[in-house]
Amino acid sequence: MRIAEIFHSVQGEGELTGVPSVFVRTSGCNLRCRWCDTPYASWGPEGVELTVDEILRQVEAFPAQHCVLTGGEPMVAKGIHNLAAALRRRGKHITLETSATVAPDGIACDLASLSPKLSNSAPDNRFGPDWRDRHERLRWQPAIIRQWIDQYPFQLKFVVMSAADVDEIQLLLPGLGRTIPPAKILLMPEGTSAEGMRGRNGTVVELCKQHGYRYCHRLQIELFGHTRGT
Repeated sequence: MRIAEIFHSVQGEGELTGVPSVFVRTSGCNLRCRWCDTPYASWGPEGVELTVDEILRQVEAFPAQHCVLTGGEPMVAKGIHNLAAALRRRGKHITLETSATVAPDGIACDLASLSPKLSNSAPDNRFGPDWRDRHERLRWQPAIIRQWIDQYPFQLKFVVMSAADVDEIQLLLPGLGRTIPPAKILLMPEGTSAEGMRGRNGTVVELCKQHGYRYCHRLQIELFGHTRGT
């Protein structure tokens, strides 16, 4: 499969924030979010073709017990099920970061970090109408999200730009037909710099306080800036 990067850092987002982890970033994505912070793994997929054994050798060079499969969209990567199974056999804790637009199909996973896309993700004029239409059709898949939350420990992580995004979340969630504990709904301020995030932090914190949702920091931006391999 094509791999954009493999690196050792700490988890910057979600319930496992701060936990040392090895990140395996696959290259390729089925969406085109306007604010994507890893275009080298989505808009213009970069990287090298590696076998599962080659990936495992790099992962095992680091001492971390936790492994994060991310992208791009890792669920479209050829061989992702084989890689996850091999990591499971080696006793790794697997977090899978996905937009929840592809069904899990039994993939080995200890934490499904689901990040469905809101309307604020709509592609801009850098993309043609075909991509804009495809993105809109794919970005919210209730039936697939239900499969993930019924089968795995999960967190639902939404990128928030304004209070209107929470209004949208509240309209969408009932369509899942599931009772989601508010603490499982994470609101993450959009931004690729500490300064940009701080401009939205106050709004997002107040929204979390109002609705009982969980604030989701982006620790990697605070510690390292918008830098690859962090």
